[in-house]
Amino acid sequence: MNKAITDGILFMPPAFENGLDQWSSGDGTPGSDSYQGDPNAAIIAADQDFGGCLELLKGATTQKLRYMGETPILPGCYLRISARVKAVSGNFPSVRIAGWAGDSSDGHVAGLTETGPATALSSYGEVVEISAIVGSGDRDGVDMAWGTTPVYGHFGLDLTGANGGIIRIDDLRIEDVTEVFLRDMLAWVDVRDFGARGDGVTDDLAAFQAADAAADGRLVKIPEGTFYLSDSMTFDNRTQFDGTLSMPADAVLSLTKDFHLPAYIDAFDDEELAFKKAFQSLLNNSDHESLDLGGRRIKVTQPIDMQAALANKTCYAQRRHICNGQFDCQGGSAWDTDITTSQGTYDPANSRELTGVTNIANIQPGSLVQGNGVGREVYVTSVNVAQQKLTLSLPLHDAAGTQTFTFQRFKYMLDFSGFDYLDKFSMSDIEFQCGGDCSAILLAPAGLIFHLRDCYITRPKDRGITSHGTGCQGMLVDRCQFISDESGALSQDRVSIALNTNANDIKLRNNRVQQLRTFAVIAGTGSIITGNHFFGGDNADAGIRTPGIVLSRTNARATINGNYIDNCFIEWGNEHDDAPGFSSEFSFSGLNVSDNICLCSDVAPWFTFLVIKPYGAGHYLNGVNINGNIFRCIHGSIDRVESVDTSFADLDYDKITNVTFSGNMFNLVDTGAVNPLVIKHTEPSTSTVWTLDCAPKLPFGGWAQTVSSVVANGKIANGANVAHHGMPYVKTKEGANRDQVTLNWGEAVEGTVTVTVRMDDPL
Repeated sequence: MNKAITDGILFMPPAFENGLDQWSSGDGTPGSDSYQGDPNAAIIAADQDFGGCLELLKGATTQKLRYMGETPILPGCYLRISARVKAVSGNFPSVRIAGWAGDSSDGHVAGLTETGPATALSSYGEVVEISAIVGSGDRDGVDMAWGTTPVYGHFGLDLTGANGGIIRIDDLRIEDVTEVFLRDMLAWVDVRDFGARGDGVTDDLAAFQAADAAADGRLVKIPEGTFYLSDSMTFDNRTQFDGTLSMPADAVLSLTKDFHLPAYIDAFDDEELAFKKAFQSLLNNSDHESLDLGGRRIKVTQPIDMQAALANKTCYAQRRHICNGQFDCQGGSAWDTDITTSQGTYDPANSRELTGVTNIANIQPGSLVQGNGVGREVYVTSVNVAQQKLTLSLPLHDAAGTQTFTFQRFKYMLDFSGFDYLDKFSMSDIEFQCGGDCSAILLAPAGLIFHLRDCYITRPKDRGITSHGTGCQGMLVDRCQFISDESGALSQDRVSIALNTNANDIKLRNNRVQQLRTFAVIAGTGSIITGNHFFGGDNADAGIRTPGIVLSRTNARATINGNYIDNCFIEWGNEHDDAPGFSSEFSFSGLNVSDNICLCSDVAPWFTFLVIKPYGAGHYLNGVNINGNIFRCIHGSIDRVESVDTSFADLDYDKITNVTFSGNMFNLVDTGAVNPLVIKHTEPSTSTVWTLDCAPKLPFGGWAQTVSSVVANGKIANGANVAHHGMPYVKTKEGANRDQVTLNWGEAVEGTVTVTVRMDDPL
């Protein structure tokens, strides 16, 4: 700030050679005596040091020299008054800058310091500069602090000490020096004051570090220009970016007092780059644990490689969080799926490897694997080019030998696959606007407790969240919306999947999933799926439906509770088992499906809400609870709610144990399944063998395996109408389909009994 420059204010008094009528021997006020015609004052036209100057004989105790013009005093403005003097002859006086303070009524403002420090002259001909600073603030370096009452001053100098000396005085100078105090007066420092060039080429790192060190709690101002920083920079003070930064990819910018995305956008003027740099700082600075996107929309032009953005780490295990913004995919060829076809060999003994893979250098980690005997959502976890070997996320159920596989590498907005592992990472209140051009998130190949909550994944092209390894261990997905780009397609033609998991202990809670092909393909165990609304469906009559949830581990250890399962179904199989036939294992066990609302409409009668699909022979149910659900069909009816898909194999019904299928409600379902099944049977004529049909009520086409009770309802009578008091013995698994039981009496009888039949052996 310089008022002479910015406001055109004239501070400099006229030169002495222009006449002495404006120079007073008093205070400089109107009416005071001037030096015009004074015999003690003379103008010297050609002094060897000064050129034109004033020669003055000291004849008073305090010989005054004051400019009679009114020099303005402005709040926040600091003036330096200076003059060069020299002794010519006679006694040596002392010299000081002096002034007179005037208020807005032209009165004198008393009580102020009106003189600067005195300098004693000590030799003839020696040029001495004297100066003093006057201003409103009492700051270091200010000699005359006048406050805000004075509005002008008459300035000059005083000669004190012995009389009789002659001195010469060069023209008086009054200058605005407010800029000397600017750093302390205003709450910011400017990096240019510390040597920053802002030309995009010069390394301004040292200047930035010096400015931040000098700020001491004040704002660091980065003016217009492009400032190149050759290495990492940490600001310990707040910043204001009018200009932009250029930095190497691995250099970290840490804005410790402004850690939010808008500040990084100001710094780099590029939303995508700003997010990368902010994420880089998030994982490199312990002063902050979360990155607020500030409600900003980030236009994403290509997949963001999150590990490449970080640059200096491949592993991270401290909690970090990103929240409050939107990623918006800008369509283009960068999002095109990479497709590679290669031949490889699979050996079930090494169930997570493909060996002898041709064209392996073109196969990327995170690629979806497709081929004969490959289950859904099997991905490439890692690639060893030298050994021509791929590591798979899951085993293959029927792919032994050599065949040609197809590898599809989808493109994701946020791609974490470059990390080795990433723990305790979470995101919330973010919308991923995929626009049908890309997928949303690819997890790291390993890690614990990835958490997504209160987010929207809108119109993913292929996938919402993909796990191509064990980076999904303990994953939490809460209160998120997955909105399809394929709503207009038939259910069976859709390809998008909300998420998949390979590891254990996931929680899917209170999400809404609209018309994707599948909500979740779950290959791990220990899952809790609760409070979600996931729905498929289309406009076709007798339409085909796809699974909403796929469980691919026989020992599921899963709870599916309190969901709204709408025009889709639960499929439970073992497609990710390298030895899919039963072999001394728990088989299909540990599943609880309870208190769900299950709705279908306009479906074929053979549609069912629960499908068990064994991929190998010998499996059975071993601990399953289907309880308290509401099953309803509208616009038609369905035969039943549960079935076994025997495309590969059937169940071993003789080994089924501990199955509860009870307390459910059925609307427009022709046959409601129950286990244990209570049958009331009336034998109208005497017989020694009563046959009870248990089909089709027993679930999953199960056999009548156990009778737990037989209770007579009234008199069991023989042909003479005499009560028969003996108990029958029971034979189970009777009939061609083994779904009948017989009661065998000691004599021919008739009557009514209530029999409890089970399709399992209860524990």
